[in-house]
Amino acid sequence: MSTQAIQFSFELFPPRTPAGAQKLPDTVAQLAAVNPAFFSVTFGAGGSEQDGTYDTVVHVVKQTGIEAAPHLTCVGSTRERIAALLQRYRDSGVRRIVALRGDLPATAVSTEAPGAFRYANELVDFIRNAHGDHFKIEVAAYPEMHPQAPDPDTDFANFRRKVDAGADGAVTQYFYTAASYFDFVERCERAGITIPVVAGIMPITNFTQLARFSAACGAEIPRWIRLRLERYQDDRQALQDFGLDVVTRLSRDLLDHGAPGLHFYTLNQAAPTLRLWKNLGLPIPLDA
Repeated sequence: MSTQAIQFSFELFPPRTPAGAQKLPDTVAQLAAVNPAFFSVTFGAGGSEQDGTYDTVVHVVKQTGIEAAPHLTCVGSTRERIAALLQRYRDSGVRRIVALRGDLPATAVSTEAPGAFRYANELVDFIRNAHGDHFKIEVAAYPEMHPQAPDPDTDFANFRRKVDAGADGAVTQYFYTAASYFDFVERCERAGITIPVVAGIMPITNFTQLARFSAACGAEIPRWIRLRLERYQDDRQALQDFGLDVVTRLSRDLLDHGAPGLHFYTLNQAAPTLRLWKNLGLPIPLDA
């Protein structure tokens, strides 16, 4: 498995507590030691953490010198607010944006995103019109279908609109069935979509947490994996060892069959991702 042209990146979220803020620099330092292409930094539901996103992006770049890409979402935003955020990021040297519709706030009563932009393709188009090619724009892809899409064809058409609006690349929702990713990539090829579709990877460390995340985002936990995780949920080490084996095999399969990169959802924890990194035999710089 050659990794020379493969892109690896890590997702962080803005710390929500003083303890989380205190821990983050060490987490970033450990992850930065393997020299990822970039870090991405999430927004909260309803855009609730925009200041935390900005501060985390600036901190990561200052601490590591590695590119950091803020998530920018439609939910709860105005054109003026998005324009100001884009200019703020541009003035800070940011060159990559992850453009998303965003998660609805817990209090939302409608499936439609409130704000000036209802869908991510509108946000991508706005960024392109305002800043040309200054920003590299990443968008989301859903191999197993977005949980709020009515059917797979509609979901894929929505993805196509983001590409046509000017997206440079895509990062998928996490999944545990490689065939879903390969099917999505084949659909892209048949549709003439050529942007790289990087596979999102979620390490498995906690069954309850994973089940909650998956129920919210529509990521399927295959029955055989779920049954084993349920069996191991009172044995933390056994669960993590099993989870590591599952995700290692998935990642190897993806890389061996042409995935252009892996984007690791770290949940602000370095150890599970670096364990997986080592298991995959991915390069570690000599000074790491």
